[in-house]
Amino acid sequence: MWMSAKTIHSFIFAIVVFLLGTSAFAQELRLSDLTEEALKNSHEIKASLSKIEAARYRIPQATSLPDPMFSFGYQNEGFDRYTYGEEQGSQWMFSASQQFLFPGKRALKGEMVQRDVESMEAMHELLKLKTVARVKELYFDLFLTYKNIDLIKDKRDLFLKIEDLTLARYAAGRAIQQEVLMAQTEKYMLLEKEEMFKQKIQSLEAMLLAAIGRENRQPLGRPGELAQQPFYLDAGEAVKIALSNSPEIKSRNKIIEAADTRLRMAQKEYYPDFGINVSYFNRSGDFKDMWSAIASINVPLFFKAKQEPAVHEAKASYSQAKQELDAVKLMISAAIQDNFSMLRSSEKLMDLYTNGLIPKNTQDVDLALTEYTNGRTDLIVVISRLKTLLDYEILYWNQFVEREKAIARLHAITEGLASVPKGEKK
Repeated sequence: MWMSAKTIHSFIFAIVVFLLGTSAFAQELRLSDLTEEALKNSHEIKASLSKIEAARYRIPQATSLPDPMFSFGYQNEGFDRYTYGEEQGSQWMFSASQQFLFPGKRALKGEMVQRDVESMEAMHELLKLKTVARVKELYFDLFLTYKNIDLIKDKRDLFLKIEDLTLARYAAGRAIQQEVLMAQTEKYMLLEKEEMFKQKIQSLEAMLLAAIGRENRQPLGRPGELAQQPFYLDAGEAVKIALSNSPEIKSRNKIIEAADTRLRMAQKEYYPDFGINVSYFNRSGDFKDMWSAIASINVPLFFKAKQEPAVHEAKASYSQAKQELDAVKLMISAAIQDNFSMLRSSEKLMDLYTNGLIPKNTQDVDLALTEYTNGRTDLIVVISRLKTLLDYEILYWNQFVEREKAIARLHAITEGLASVPKGEKK
């Protein structure tokens, strides 16, 4: 049965509306959703939380007393018969003993583990910041890849027009066959680049899915358009804030405190521990039951081989922790300087591309295309200028993304590096 033209038009219109509606409701890939998912589902973050939880359980273990000892036995006189109740020395024996550490040792042991836990908690915060920065960098790279595909498609359309123009000129005898082949070759080279960028999208999506801890391997979608993040701090202010707020520095300070506690604990080991033993002797017949109470104390007689080296070891560990803190401070300062330099350099290059190179090369392309149409220049000139324009546009977006990634890394160094307007102090 044949459909009328009106029915066909209505059917086509319905399909177009459906397709437009589907694309309209398709959600763009949002960075905030990804970072929230990463903080919730990242396997590294979950493992870190489990490690901290396990460490907390060591605190009561460290501060508890040694297990008490209970013993029992029987003492008999002679070997020929059971003499319980008949002989004075025959008896059942029951005893309980408990060891006590020198005052202050248990508290120091608990403090050592507590400082270790606090160091892990600070490093956990650093891990969350680094995870967010990692997600942001992958997101920006994905955005850049899609942007590069857009630029290539835009220039590919222009190359198609150039190809049509070249074919028309060739048909009219105003161009040689080599120009036609040159235009077609450039078109296929752009198609090759586009396919390479599409493969890169798949790779970036796989890394992004791993970073956010998502098992589903469905395509993520396209990132939305990005606006430049403001960043008002200068390098000196950034370093100052980082050194006071960095979770890594907080963790190193806790490690120093733990090392100091271990040193005090090693010095406490010069003092002896003691134990108490209480015994009960059960006898039968005319013999009275007996009991005894005994106190014991260990003598740190071999302190030259044990306690003294332990103190020297603890002092060396304390010195190591302080040196590592100083090294971390220098590394943080260098990282801020490096990323800050990258940020400002990207801003200058973006301004150069936006206000200088891209507009001038756009004019060059238009002029070269006009002159080629009128037969006043060669095709190679048009292609060369068009490729230069594409390179500058790609470089602009590369610098845009490098700037955003530098800011993301600066935020990861310390929680304090929020975008603070210049003149406001934290």
